[in-house]
Amino acid sequence: MSESLINQTLEFSHSEFIMLSFPGVVKHRYLLFIPFLHVYLMILVCNFPIIYRIWVEPSLHTPMYSLIFCILVVSVFYDTAIIPKMLVSFLGLDTISRTVCLMQMFTVYSGLLAESLILLLMAFDRYVAICKPLHYHTIMNKHLLVLSIIGCIRNCSFACLIVILDSQIHFCQSNIILHFHCESPMLHNLACGDISTIQNVGLLVRTVLTVCDISIISLSYLTILKVAMKTAAGGARHKALHTCSTHLFVVILLYMLGMISAVLYQPATSVPYDMQNMANSVSLFLPAIVNPIIYGFRMKEVRAGLLSQRRGTRFDNRLFNSN
Repeated sequence: MSESLINQTLEFSHSEFIMLSFPGVVKHRYLLFIPFLHVYLMILVCNFPIIYRIWVEPSLHTPMYSLIFCILVVSVFYDTAIIPKMLVSFLGLDTISRTVCLMQMFTVYSGLLAESLILLLMAFDRYVAICKPLHYHTIMNKHLLVLSIIGCIRNCSFACLIVILDSQIHFCQSNIILHFHCESPMLHNLACGDISTIQNVGLLVRTVLTVCDISIISLSYLTILKVAMKTAAGGARHKALHTCSTHLFVVILLYMLGMISAVLYQPATSVPYDMQNMANSVSLFLPAIVNPIIYGFRMKEVRAGLLSQRRGTRFDNRLFNSN
């Protein structure tokens, strides 16, 4: 191929993509509409009552419940950036512009980074509550806002970096994305020219952030476990371990699902695209269903509030019917 032809090829770049979601069942993909619609409705139904309860109940405006509120909102936020577009693609409306694709990628990446940050702040909250209980309110009220602002700047910066790098790629090969949302590895498969630098920078960013967050969270819970076993006794020790086990389960679930999905997406694997995409959908959607069950319905304050709210609604309905 001549140099001029190569230059012409590199100058061309698709402005629109076709999203096939699950390519192995592309002819019958409309059958997937109902199951994934139910998944989305379940996410909304599980999360919004707890989000609303924490929002309207002044007694729940504490650092811990504020973090629970944030993690529920974030999970609904980035799932909403994915599922509605996924649903319409099952009905045949499967095109997506390059700009919208990059915006979706920014939303998902910033949401996942925010979720990781919130889990880190929860670990810090539990560390202060158990290891420095007398100074809990002073430390958390003073540092939580600062840490949140720093974390938001971190998340937006790194998500922007990945999106900006991917926006420089020329997509002159196929414009078919074999996935249900825009993601760097899938876009890299459509690129022409040398993108090794972009791939290496993106991989480095994701690896550094994941390793840092996991390391800090692990260190926090190891310290908590050490203090709880050494100083607490009886009911206090059981309460501390029970609280930490709840958060640890969510941390392990989130990172384990993410790592399984990342391993399946490696070029060396021969896993079919449908299986890769199903694993990725589980890693993205399952936490949004599990989080409200663990954080909301297991927390007695939220559970009591939801039950009282439900009883109040029933009482109002009976009063209305009697009149």
